[in-house]
Amino acid sequence: MTLSVLAVASTGGHLNELRQLLPRLSPAPDHVEWATFDDPQSRSLLAGQRVRFVRSTPTRDPVSVVANVRPAVRLLRGSRPDMVLSTGSGIALSFLPVAAALGIPAHYVESATRLTGPSMTGRALVLVPGVKTYTQDRRWSDARWVYRGSVFDGFEPGPARGEAASPVRRIVVILGSNPYGFRRLLERLIAILPHGVEALWQTGVTDTDRLPIDAHRAWPARELHEAMAQADVVVAHAGIGAALSALEVGRIPVLVPRRQDLGEQIDDHQALVAHELAERGLAVTADADALEMPMLERAAGLCANMVADPPRFALDGIHLAE
Repeated sequence: MTLSVLAVASTGGHLNELRQLLPRLSPAPDHVEWATFDDPQSRSLLAGQRVRFVRSTPTRDPVSVVANVRPAVRLLRGSRPDMVLSTGSGIALSFLPVAAALGIPAHYVESATRLTGPSMTGRALVLVPGVKTYTQDRRWSDARWVYRGSVFDGFEPGPARGEAASPVRRIVVILGSNPYGFRRLLERLIAILPHGVEALWQTGVTDTDRLPIDAHRAWPARELHEAMAQADVVVAHAGIGAALSALEVGRIPVLVPRRQDLGEQIDDHQALVAHELAERGLAVTADADALEMPMLERAAGLCANMVADPPRFALDGIHLAE
């Protein structure tokens, strides 16, 4: 018996989460095909894998959700996977209801960023018959939202890499693919970084006009991972994709949450994510305006390890075909 999985995720943190969770699934998949968006991250991270690219679905964009229903029907009828698994966001609304209607087990794992309740996508999918829903936070699990663990369980703090305060000579700054700017963080880093620090700046949509940096909107994921592995410290917005990427290469990131009241995000979930990771010993965190060089030096002396045998993430109701 084999288990074929169609893994569905938006690019960014959702894609990174699903990549981390797939090896922990129980039952374990034998064959995986991906449905996601076409961008440098997906091209890099999923190189050599079976991938179907569909229309990019921006936050709260019902037109793109509807537009992706037809390719979802075509793909699911053609490949007939044993199950469809998604970590969101809007792309899940195109695929999971179709899978459930076709009798294919459909599973939605809410993002680990949602520490107080489901996202809009989750609130919609929990109402769809045949879609099983999971939370990555035990505190709001219930009969509809099953807790089977968190993507964060795959990491643990490691021994210190050096002194309590380590010199910072090379830094990677990540603002991700968030549709909102975060110039406040860039300006603060420019103010506190000593002369001569080598920096890679991945700035997304943030306006960098007149800032004395070599800004790049995006970097291929593999190149960014290599740069983080070689850096003394990673400073990032508190997006889960950036956090997981830093932890994967053994870095304890400095996470700086975007703020809703300043127009940097649609809500304040990044503050919750930063706090959760700091509580686990997996991040140093501060508001952009309070960021100081000793915080970066502290993070430079820390490291993260991947858990050798992370807990399994068990899925409900999987019946394998003969």
